Parts: sequence; C-alpha cells; structure tokens
Amino acid sequence: MSILTQKTVSKKISLEGIGIHSGLKAQASILPAHPNTGIIFKRIDMKKNNIIIPTYNNVVDATLCTTISNDFGAKVSTIEHLMGAFYGLGIDNAIVELNSQEVPILDGSAKQFVDLIMKAGIKTSEVPIKIIKVEQQTEVREEEKIISIKKSNVSLDIDFEIKYQNQFIKSQRNKVSVFEDNLTDIYNSRTFCLFEDIEKLKKMGLGKGGSLENALVVKNNLLMNKGGLRNEKEFVNHKILDCMGDLYLSGYRIIGSLSCSQGGHNLTNKLLRKLFSDQKNYSLIEIKGKNLPHSLANKNHLRSIA
Repeated sequence: MSILTQKTVSKKISLEGIGIHSGLKAQASILPAHPNTGIIFKRIDMKKNNIIIPTYNNVVDATLCTTISNDFGAKVSTIEHLMGAFYGLGIDNAIVELNSQEVPILDGSAKQFVDLIMKAGIKTSEVPIKIIKVEQQTEVREEEKIISIKKSNVSLDIDFEIKYQNQFIKSQRNKVSVFEDNLTDIYNSRTFCLFEDIEKLKKMGLGKGGSLENALVVKNNLLMNKGGLRNEKEFVNHKILDCMGDLYLSGYRIIGSLSCSQGGHNLTNKLLRKLFSDQKNYSLIEIKGKNLPHSLANKNHLRSIA
C-alpha cells in the first residue's frame, strides 16, 4: 500500500470541552470518512442544512479565530487547531460532528487532538493523494504585516515572525519544514493574549471561555500561567500552528515556501483567496507513480505529506 495515498482516522474519536470565544460547552466526534470525502464539519444540533465545508471561500470571520459558514448561515468557529492537526498528520478525510457552534479549545493547542488521533490510529487507503503546488509567488501586505508564498520543490516551509512591544514576548521567529520536521513543539504550543487585551475581547463578545487552563496570558511582562512555557518559542510556534490550519482550507496540502511577518488568520485567508484567483499561480497534482513530479521523486521527503 503506497505511502502516497489518502488517510483517515481508524475509528471514532470523542472529545468535549468549552469554546474559548463562545463560552459554550461542546462535544465533538471525529469520524472516519471514505477517500475523496475531504474534511467535513457537521452541526448535529441542527436538523437540516448543517454541513459546513472548511474552505477558504467559506470563511466569514477571521478576526481572532477562523469561522466558516455554509449558504444557510450555519457556522463553526475556532477550527484552526484541529485543522492544523489534520494537516500535520496527513488526515485527508474525516467528518467532524459538533453539538455547538465552536470547536472545543481543550488546552489551547493541538496537542490533545494529535494525541487522540494517534491513539485511535490512522487508516490508509489505496486512493492517491492530491497536492497543490505553488507555481508563482503570491503576496499580501497590510501596513507592517506581510505574507507571501512562492515555489518550492518538495515541502511546505513556513517562516513566521512576530513582533511585540511586550518585553516577555518580544520578537520571535521560527521556520519549519512541515513535511519533514518534528512538529511536536508546534502541536503543543498554546494560544496567547496580553492581559490588557482581555477586556477588549469581552466587549467584542469574545473570549468568554478563556482561562489560564486554555491560553497563555502575559501581564506586565510576566507570564501568569503556572509551569511556564512548553518551549522557548511557544508564541511564534502557535502562530505557525494557526497558519497550518488556515492553509488547509485550500482543501489539500501545499508544496510551497511561505514567509509571514506579524500575520494571522485574516492575512492567511487573504493569501489563499489571492493565490487561487489565478490558475497560473498553482497546479493541482494527483500523486501517482507515472505522474510524480521529478522534484518529488524522493519519497523520503514525503513522509508527512502522505
């Protein structure tokens, strides 16, 4: 059985928690799905019109999390950590059932999603995967924020930078090769905020379920969470996790080299919209032996993409 074929979870996975922004309790199930199903979200608290597909053009809000909607107004928010886990683990097909409008935040990272998927096991099919290969550089700028993606031979490289005046966070930068590097630190890195921003979040109707159990909070240049950071670049590593999850709204894993400075959900979504606005920017390739691109011929480079 080829390593370059589609994968799903081996059995049903159940989890529950609270929505970090809605504050609502939520139960979720991740179910196996047939090849070419893709990732599907299903609101089981709704009787009809309850299927939401996580694609970049279904994003209706990307302020502080990624929210998708269908044509009937059914929404699911904060999908990025789960989508990042799917991306990194190579899960092509799954049905995610939810009894609420928001994916549970769990501990604020993708760690528990990854652990549960690995415990359940991953099932490989005989159906070839498809990938998106970036052909031409695409860039989005908004004042000091910038994100761009260009052609790469065998991987998805993410080079991410954040800049904060806060002296605990400061400036951080990290680069990962998603299909080749160990992503443990990326999966384990938690969402974060400044203490002085919490009141603003509340006024926006967000952060209702936030706590020190599911987010890093920095106050007066000190971390409020007991136990400290999980890794020395946890802040920027969480941004890379978000970026991975948001990129998976392309519908496929991507071969390209991405760089971002001070970006977030909104900028990544704008990048995807611009990338896919012109077919010259990319190609969609089904990975079969006879049409495997020369640059991808070394399958050792594809242990995660597959």
